[in-house]
Amino acid sequence: MRVLIIGSDSPLGRALTEHMEHLGRHELVCLTRAASRWKSERQAKKTVRRADADAVVDVRMEAAADSGREMNELDLKRCQWVAKAAQRGGACYLFVSSARVFSGELDRMYNEDDVPDNTSPSGMMLAASEAVVQQYCDRHLILRLGRVFASDGANLVTRMLGEMIRGERLVLDNNLRGGPVASVDGARVVAALLDQISAGAELWGIYHYCSSETATYYEFAEAILASASQFSEFSAAPMALQPLEPGAARLNRSLECSKIRNTFAIKQQPWRGAIADQVKQYFQQQD
Repeated sequence: MRVLIIGSDSPLGRALTEHMEHLGRHELVCLTRAASRWKSERQAKKTVRRADADAVVDVRMEAAADSGREMNELDLKRCQWVAKAAQRGGACYLFVSSARVFSGELDRMYNEDDVPDNTSPSGMMLAASEAVVQQYCDRHLILRLGRVFASDGANLVTRMLGEMIRGERLVLDNNLRGGPVASVDGARVVAALLDQISAGAELWGIYHYCSSETATYYEFAEAILASASQFSEFSAAPMALQPLEPGAARLNRSLECSKIRNTFAIKQQPWRGAIADQVKQYFQQQD
């Protein structure tokens, strides 16, 4: 199967490209985020048509949300253009979204039938993007992930480690709980979906995936600090983690993942197992 990856230079995009190249099951066409900042539908349509892909994987909006980049109406339009181009070409559109579409106010895990209710700009933009994908491409898969982390690019691990190395005090949310996802684990999940699509699976719709362990930002930073302290380049002495006030409202953006397990036999993995490798790679890249 021929696969177009839009956003191949994002943390998840890089992990996905490397994972799929290693497996060698599909032919890849990679497009960076800069190359996909189209100004018109004609440009987007031309790019997708030239790729001549059976499947389009779009990780741009997830990458923007996890990096903190502000999304705008043109980003939303680009999702619509890609969806329409995929529909015309008979390709499936695998759009990677985020648990950020939810406010976190439910006292349980979110399932695929829950209505997105996050009123923040990023949450609303992600939900709007999902809506246009569903509207304009019949053969669509929307994969909502927990917050993606990696050793490079703009994400939670690199931000925290950068601040730790500078000896800054991190004030971290200890009230918002979720299931973070290592980029390599997210790549595994996306690749597994593509494998089954190539085998003829026509199971379109929305699916959730996050790690099997939940954590607050504070708990996640503690795990990073424990791994980072193993490196001589880093001293944990000046570092101090400071949680938010205990009276803050308890929120939970954990995702219920039984649907993807029962449909595609994709099982959750713990995020802690990936932390040591990501931290090690981060320091190797700094050297």
